[in-house]
Amino acid sequence: MEKSMRKTVVSGIRSTGKLHLGNYFGALRNFVKMQHDQQCYFFIADYHSLTTHPDPKALHGNVRQILAEYLAAGIDPEAATIYVQSDVPQVAELSLLLSMHAYIGELERTASFKDKVRKNPENVNAGLLTYPVLMAADILLHRADFVPVGKDQEQHLELTRRFARRFNTIYGVEYFPESVPYNFGQDLVKIPGLDGSGKMGKSEGNGIYLSDPDDVIRKKVMRAVTDAGPQEPNSPISEPIANIFTIMNAVSEQSTIDFFKEKYATCEIRYGDLKKQLAEDLIKTITPIRERIEAIAADDAYLHKVTREGAERARESADKTLREVREIMGIHHF
Repeated sequence: MEKSMRKTVVSGIRSTGKLHLGNYFGALRNFVKMQHDQQCYFFIADYHSLTTHPDPKALHGNVRQILAEYLAAGIDPEAATIYVQSDVPQVAELSLLLSMHAYIGELERTASFKDKVRKNPENVNAGLLTYPVLMAADILLHRADFVPVGKDQEQHLELTRRFARRFNTIYGVEYFPESVPYNFGQDLVKIPGLDGSGKMGKSEGNGIYLSDPDDVIRKKVMRAVTDAGPQEPNSPISEPIANIFTIMNAVSEQSTIDFFKEKYATCEIRYGDLKKQLAEDLIKTITPIRERIEAIAADDAYLHKVTREGAERARESADKTLREVREIMGIHHF
């Protein structure tokens, strides 16, 4: 049961639509940074997407799109293992085994479950409730040390650590590591949406996507929610404007940010100019990625090769974990 000296990194993104700026700065950018130094497994979470009952015809296209976006963002399939979650069925068995020690109360208390129940009371399925267990199985399947995730996933990752501790305690072993979020010593990144509050999300319709054309980016940014403007010097920055500056922090030069903050402090800011600058800085960041997405998505043979080889490597790791977990739990009768 010995592990390699290289640290293991696991993370994934749901296949519910195109990836946006929040996905890139919250996860993908770190995927790329880590892939050559650590043992990395990056998956496309199609099982997780089923909790919202996606159109079966759209699901395949979404998986394909995210795969192309992973590769366009710089993930190297020769350096990291890229795979589709459902191509590694061992994750379903591990999720079942972990669920035997996951308690209804702790699952019902998760913020994401309560939020989903509030927003979609007609679709409160068991998959939503056990989402954290499947996420834990994704991570523990490869006995991950690090999980580069956005700030919104911290609670789920804490549950993963809790499940790992509980398993180790119940069976008297030190088998599963307590996986930790990792962002190279910086605060976890949360990119807000353009609607004035909350995070950028695929379901909220408030995002800038990695595949957005230049004119679409400009239109979205110019429609971003603002306020009436500061009424006196050195006024506190309101939430909608703070959100715009947060996005600027990710894509703009520091001198640009300082310039507009000074204009805000002196009540001289023009939101139209602020938005135009943000749009151009976003275009500078996104356009090279979008162009790579288009080229990669057109190469069927390459996409099939990446997923086939990735699934083989992921299943090899998963098989080892399942054999050892089954032995630890006493599931080896004959």
